[in-house]
Amino acid sequence: MPFNRSLLFAAVLLLIQNVQPAAGSDGDTSTGGTLVERGRYLALAGNCQSCHTREGGAPFAGGLAFATPFGTLYSTNITSDPEHGIGAWSEQQFAAAVREGVRPSGEHLYPAFPYTAFTRLSDEDISALFAYMKTVQPSSDAARENELGFPYNMRWGIGLWKWLYFDEGRFQADASRPADWNRGKYLVEGLGHCSACHSPRNFLGAERTDVALSGGTYKDKVDGRVLDWSATNLTSADSGVGQWSDDEIVQYLKLGFSARAGVFGPMNDVVVNSTRHLSDADLRAIAKYLKSVPPTTQESGPASDESTMQAGALQYDIHCGTCHLPTGLGSDTTGPPLVGSAVTLAADPASLINVTLHGPHLPSTPPSEEWLHREWQPMGAFGEKLTDEDAAALLSYIRGSWGNKAGGVTVEQVQKQR
Repeated sequence: MPFNRSLLFAAVLLLIQNVQPAAGSDGDTSTGGTLVERGRYLALAGNCQSCHTREGGAPFAGGLAFATPFGTLYSTNITSDPEHGIGAWSEQQFAAAVREGVRPSGEHLYPAFPYTAFTRLSDEDISALFAYMKTVQPSSDAARENELGFPYNMRWGIGLWKWLYFDEGRFQADASRPADWNRGKYLVEGLGHCSACHSPRNFLGAERTDVALSGGTYKDKVDGRVLDWSATNLTSADSGVGQWSDDEIVQYLKLGFSARAGVFGPMNDVVVNSTRHLSDADLRAIAKYLKSVPPTTQESGPASDESTMQAGALQYDIHCGTCHLPTGLGSDTTGPPLVGSAVTLAADPASLINVTLHGPHLPSTPPSEEWLHREWQPMGAFGEKLTDEDAAALLSYIRGSWGNKAGGVTVEQVQKQR
């Protein structure tokens, strides 16, 4: 189920010492200092603020809308306020909510809150995260009521959902793998909850483990528009990060861009509020793990016919070839490559359509000093220049040229995103 924003892409988490994540989270600047300082790092790693802060609201005070196929959910207040936040919770109650999806009242939490990933957190990291959250400035904002129809507004039904799809339990390190690989897996599958956006979901909203991390679709509001967005393939497939180097993955998550791509849309919050704050060791662990994930792909639809490709080639020459070059390879000074691009080759072309029609939705907060000095030419919106038919042909051409092998884009898909 396309639960919005549980964000990211390679996000993050904690600390494992000597391959054992439950041993405490020591090893670099991400783990030093006091328990509260460690907890603050974990909250950054989990991108907690992005999901629990509405536009114009107090940090962690909740109220952010999550559009789902079952209705709209609103994130809750997790500040230290004792009445409207979690200020009166015990650490045990906090752990039950984070790792089991159970409120202090015994009610089930909706899995838009990714306890299905957080269940892997160690006791030590739960303690550190709880210590930090108790220091967050209290806010008296009350939780907004969810807007769900029957039967989805009946929380007891989530108990059945958990019985079907939720495997509660801590992360277990693989002793046959090196420590940094285990650390990366812990980061990606734990507090980073990358699969929440980057895996498709079934009709009941559960992540499909058979194609985990191969890309997902969800709704998100960017620049005032609520649109479908497609999260990219994070496996080692050629349509994922298979062609990326470890350095390119680290640079993307740290700086907001690499030679392969730059952040836009919903990934802005992931990088600005989370991954850019992570230690280099954690980012390299994430890259190492993602590069080891077996290549997995989803069907992207049939290839386009010759007439569509010819029409698309003409549109490409007019609108795109100057920056992305006639070869689709781009350059350091004009634009990122379209050849082998994970956005270009996503099973669902929603994000590719969005960036074409509406522009790239760049981050309002620069992810890094380097991002300010990147040399790519700024990309505008082409929605007023392209008809639905022109856009569909153009993007079909991009997805099927220069060795790219993805299905064509239909007029109906463009109309939906427009």
